[in-house]
Amino acid sequence: MSIHETAFVHESAYIDDPSEIGAHTKIWHFAHVLGNTTIGEGCVLGQNVMAGPHVSIGDGCKIQNNVALYKGVTLEQDVFCGPSCVFTNVLTPRANVERKDEFGPTLVRQGATIGANATIVCGNTLGAYCMVAAGAVVTHDVPDHALVAGVPARRIGWVSRSGERLNESLVCPRTGEQYREKSGTLTLEKVN
Repeated sequence: MSIHETAFVHESAYIDDPSEIGAHTKIWHFAHVLGNTTIGEGCVLGQNVMAGPHVSIGDGCKIQNNVALYKGVTLEQDVFCGPSCVFTNVLTPRANVERKDEFGPTLVRQGATIGANATIVCGNTLGAYCMVAAGAVVTHDVPDHALVAGVPARRIGWVSRSGERLNESLVCPRTGEQYREKSGTLTLEKVN
């Protein structure tokens, strides 16, 4: 087990060996980090978070209370997971059928946000800087910068790298960054 000297782990949290906890990361009450899990620098794992086994959490991630990150989940850097959001790991679970060899991978790309109580069905990729609305159910890949909502989740707009909803001008109201939409994808065109 490797816990950086600047990391904080609450006395009620459990960290299984082997695990790796980066500098300045905070792990709060009743969290459980299972073996072979890597947590980057500057992360926050809220109360009752469970991560692992074999989970990768990039630098700067914020995981709010009551989130479980099962085997197969990878969070790139600066991902936000809202309170009680759900990651599934099997598409057709049955209590009486062993399916641990069927765990589906879920990749959440850099800067993505997942709202409170959203459900992410395994086997999908959430694109960089996308935003999943609270309570949405993601059943397919989400493009970079897409704002998705509903059950099942559908794209209802675009968001900038700073999380601002973009209007038809595709200019971020916070930063002035200019985006371009082409063939259902959004790309950053100009940084101010």
